[in-house]
Amino acid sequence: MRKKVTVIGAGNVGATCAQELARRDYADVVLVDIIPNFPQGKALDMNQAGAVLGYEPTVVGANDYDATDGSDVIVITAGKPRSPGMSRDDLVTTNEAIVASVTKEAVRRSREAVIVVVSNPLDAMCHVAKAVSRFPRNRVVGMAGILDTARFAAFISQELDVSVKDVTAMVLGGHGDQMVPVVSATTVGGVPLSELLSRSRIAKLVERTKFGGGEIVNLLGTSAWYAPGAAAAQMVDAICLDEKRVLPCTAYLEGEYGITGLYMGVPVKLGAGGVEEVVRLKLTPEEKKMLRASAAAVREVVSILKRS
Repeated sequence: MRKKVTVIGAGNVGATCAQELARRDYADVVLVDIIPNFPQGKALDMNQAGAVLGYEPTVVGANDYDATDGSDVIVITAGKPRSPGMSRDDLVTTNEAIVASVTKEAVRRSREAVIVVVSNPLDAMCHVAKAVSRFPRNRVVGMAGILDTARFAAFISQELDVSVKDVTAMVLGGHGDQMVPVVSATTVGGVPLSELLSRSRIAKLVERTKFGGGEIVNLLGTSAWYAPGAAAAQMVDAICLDEKRVLPCTAYLEGEYGITGLYMGVPVKLGAGGVEEVVRLKLTPEEKKMLRASAAAVREVVSILKRS
């Protein structure tokens, strides 16, 4: 029996995620958006691409949530995107109301689903989705670490002129300027990054990674969508196919890494149950300090929420 995935928000990120999932061809995809005819048009276009790319045309566009009934995974991308000069945190008030509304509608029809949050500011929006859905912590997870890690890996591959397939990286912490690229856990073909690049060159890559989203916003005038959409689709794969992937995701911590009552980016085992385990990664003293600082920054944003 095919899985069912709902993607809320048919903008650039949502549409990219839906298209990536359609190409996998294991799930029926429902694309929801409030703009009349918009998700229906996107779905029609994706279904026609199936005839070229070789997947079944099972994408449905909708302006309400009836078609989402019984979804296995709900991906939330709805919300205002960033614009130049705007931080992710500036979005908190506007997107809190949007994420709360769409979460309420979606979970009424899919009580057993796993929620994947993509909307920014991501860490805070995970708190909103968890509070509104009243789902256990394992079934509300955020997409951030995969994207941030992908950016770090891409920059490393470009710097060293090596295949990105041979770069193993890890980025933890909040999805913002205080994220923590874990250099001690980063290798290229099994060789520690510290043996391949000087500390100063690594520091520049770390800094570029922290502001990687902003770099794209300044170039495009809006947020990225190809990499975020693909990262969300990878999480859906892990859940729907019960892959037990160890991936950096935004998970609700209850003492892990010395952090309690907060969504933070950490390695998790992601499978059919959602976050099935928070994986403990050995950090250096400096990395622990950076993670604590990132947690403090996330708490500050979360404190603004009406619900958390």
